[in-house]
Amino acid sequence: MNNLLLIFLVTGGIGFMFLMISLIIGDLFEVLDLDFDFDFDGGGDIGILDSRVISVFLTAFGGVAAITLYLGFGGIISAIVGLTSGLTFGGLIFAFGYFLHTQQASSSVAERDLIGRTAKVIVGIQPNSIGQISCVIGEERVEKIARTRDGEAIRVGETVFIEEISGDSFIVSPMDGFAILED
Repeated sequence: MNNLLLIFLVTGGIGFMFLMISLIIGDLFEVLDLDFDFDFDGGGDIGILDSRVISVFLTAFGGVAAITLYLGFGGIISAIVGLTSGLTFGGLIFAFGYFLHTQQASSSVAERDLIGRTAKVIVGIQPNSIGQISCVIGEERVEKIARTRDGEAIRVGETVFIEEISGDSFIVSPMDGFAILED
């Protein structure tokens, strides 16, 4: 019984130490560049084999199993109760981390979202050259390199229509006859 109690206490202690190191450093597997996320979580930022989930599992398993054994229950009962508590607390950590990840919003604007919108020229587009445009989508201002399809010049301050993406720049046209898309 003393050997089994020692094993449970060491397991819980290792889990707790692992948890404290993760608290200070961050996700240990990420820091060590070990990829143990087998995408059980649908591509989230936390996986079933995340170091925080594993460390909480080990801590709960070892601690509860040691307490159960100390209270006079047998080794098998203690291991089952410890395993159940480890899975429960590890599952709660996973569910909480997954919930937090799904609540994150991305404020980045995809380049394809700019197509069909209007923009202001902020760096003049010289004949057969590039310039820069600025477009506001929602609360975000996006500045991109642009050129005209036919190589014509467009002055600073003019409004242009964003037609398409071509390589690393946008193809724009002066606002002659294009419908304006608003947010």
